[in-house]
Amino acid sequence: MTLGLGTGSTAAHALDRLGDLLRAGALPGVAGVPTSLKTEAHASAVGIPLLPLDAASGARIALSIDGADEVDPDLNLVKGRGGSLLREKMIEGAGDRFVVIVDESKLVPRLGCTGAIPVEVIPFGAPHTLGLIRNLFDGLPGFHARLRTVPAAKGEDLEQPFVTDNGNYIVEMFFEDGIRGDLRDISDRLLRITGVVEHGMFLGMATTVIVANKDGTVAVMGRRK
Repeated sequence: MTLGLGTGSTAAHALDRLGDLLRAGALPGVAGVPTSLKTEAHASAVGIPLLPLDAASGARIALSIDGADEVDPDLNLVKGRGGSLLREKMIEGAGDRFVVIVDESKLVPRLGCTGAIPVEVIPFGAPHTLGLIRNLFDGLPGFHARLRTVPAAKGEDLEQPFVTDNGNYIVEMFFEDGIRGDLRDISDRLLRITGVVEHGMFLGMATTVIVANKDGTVAVMGRRK
């Protein structure tokens, strides 16, 4: 079996457990396709055999496991606040099943309720692309967008753009009370902006969402037919 290996704190627990089972001989023949350089390093450290996406496509990715930043009632997701959205979407969209593991705080009535929706953009002309994204939501109360930055080199009191594993930048979109409207239409309009590579709305991709509740119970939510 070939697995898509997610990125983030939740996925890290899955990697550790998968490594334990492989070392115990309980999962012979399992290999993974990592969704980020960080996951690649973690998976290698715990002994998970790795494949690139092009090599895995022949054998088909049977199952991807990852967390999410938000999950709406239709199991649409916001992912990629850590910056790995492009590789996550490529790999998790290429498989047969995509299982998402979250705690109940990630359940939202609408996407964009709890934080940024990330958009990966090419560095060339990034301020121009940011302006086009702002224009798309011009007049929407409470909307704002910015380029994600991180502290510059040590000793410098400056900020510099966050750079993804693909060498791109991230624009963060914020909505006062989440996104209202046709998500697929909004997705299409974002992707038609030249300079936008991909966005962090994962629409109709999750097949199962496993929710850990505060009281210790677990709920399993399946995609509606």
